[in-house]
Amino acid sequence: MLIATPGLVLHTVPYSESSVVAKVFTRQLGLRSYIVKGVRGPRSRVKQNMLQPLSSLDMVVYDSHRSDLNHVKELAPRHPGHTPGPVGNALRFFMTEVLYKTLREEEPMPQLWDYVEGVNEEWCADEGGRGNAPIVFLLNVARHLGIEPMDNHSPHEPYFSLDDGRYVGAPGETTLPAPLSATLHGYLARQEADRPSAPLKERTDLLNALLAYYQLHLAGFGNFHSHEILHTVLK
Repeated sequence: MLIATPGLVLHTVPYSESSVVAKVFTRQLGLRSYIVKGVRGPRSRVKQNMLQPLSSLDMVVYDSHRSDLNHVKELAPRHPGHTPGPVGNALRFFMTEVLYKTLREEEPMPQLWDYVEGVNEEWCADEGGRGNAPIVFLLNVARHLGIEPMDNHSPHEPYFSLDDGRYVGAPGETTLPAPLSATLHGYLARQEADRPSAPLKERTDLLNALLAYYQLHLAGFGNFHSHEILHTVLK
């Protein structure tokens, strides 16, 4: 069966002399793996930059439930001519790693796809004022995955528990300090990337805490690396 769907590239590995296997987050089908022919070679019909992390494509693909690996019939960039700068590239690598470690192939998630497609173009086209973007992205993806932190912050429950996913009344082994818990509350109350940025150390501590939260609540999330680049470019 042939299906037309937009897709966001998450990962590629070489396959045969001229092909790659691409892991793609598609809007219609969810996470899928495809053989893309004609990529690796001097006369490649598919340019390598079309398959960079979080590249947005219009695709026509073969889909068979009897196979975990299908073929691409046609593909084209949805936003040709767009080249992110250093900040945009760092954000793309970060968002790609989050999606690659969290998405599973069971079902489509069109609302999450629309969100990622939108912020991918908005954030990566603008090189300034994106210090909040990684935190906002993690919180929004958590909401789509059903693991969003509960925002029940109050004077009586000022500590956020990474284990419980909510604010509690007493500090414990997996609670955030009260000031960092309050910072998280501020982001939960207003999840926009253009809100006033917290100081760099607070954002760094909160980003690390949210990655630990993902590790606790999503099996297989594992170690995370691309946020280290963000600490350099998003000051």
